[in-house]
Amino acid sequence: MLSFLSITLVFMDANEVCRGYGGFGALGHSVYHRELFPRLVKGSWEGTIKHIATSGTHTAAITESGELYIWGRDEGDGRLGLGPGRGPDHAGGLSIPSKVKELPYPIAAVSCGGFFTMALTVDGQLWNWGANSNYELGRGDKIGGWKPRPVPSLENVKIIQLASGGYHSLALTDDGKVLSWGHGGQGQLGHGSIQNQKIPAVVEALAHENIIYISCGGSSSAAVTDNGKLYMWGNANDSQLGIPGLPPVQSCPVEVNFLMEDDGLGPHKVLSVAIGASHAMCLALRESS
Repeated sequence: MLSFLSITLVFMDANEVCRGYGGFGALGHSVYHRELFPRLVKGSWEGTIKHIATSGTHTAAITESGELYIWGRDEGDGRLGLGPGRGPDHAGGLSIPSKVKELPYPIAAVSCGGFFTMALTVDGQLWNWGANSNYELGRGDKIGGWKPRPVPSLENVKIIQLASGGYHSLALTDDGKVLSWGHGGQGQLGHGSIQNQKIPAVVEALAHENIIYISCGGSSSAAVTDNGKLYMWGNANDSQLGIPGLPPVQSCPVEVNFLMEDDGLGPHKVLSVAIGASHAMCLALRESS
């Protein structure tokens, strides 16, 4: 999630609740002010919500039947995926959750990048739309737009998880490989350079591992292995990679080793990780001694 907004999404009885800064309609309450307390998002969907995602200024939700609804800011980049006449209703924002009709559904997961959006179908196909000035869409060019399209090089690859940063993306394949593409200026792609990547490419430094979980921050990335190891890479300016002494730009994945004797954690396995703009946290399981 980008640092210039604060949005919190929670589930209550399988309904979506938002609180925080509501600029550009990102909270979905038909208003553009802050909400200090959680408030139910009243969308036009039927049934319950099973998955949610948010970025700096737009938000998405997937129903139990696999339909995708989206709302928030769209500055003409098409990140909402709604098409002509179905975009912002006030000051560059759309405050009412609207269905993305151009997607094949059911949709299993969604990820909101800085100015783009990605969705994963139940059969493992990745679709995306929005801004593409840094190859965020992974199509080999810089042509963006509102209309959801599959990523050409991934049409025969089964994806099981996706993650978006400010201007880059990760995808996890069903055989445990990590793909990355987009802006690489802070090393967030993990390819050992700061070059942009036009199409999805395997993070070779992790090819010997079986990855089970991935995450993106604004300009950093992370992956968790099947045996509980945590790797991180990208922007290290604020020590968000959890390893002392790294350069400001860490372009290759490095393993995060916890100070077990000092923090009392003991033997453990990392289960998942989440990254903000300048910090990170992970969920770890203590192992029996």
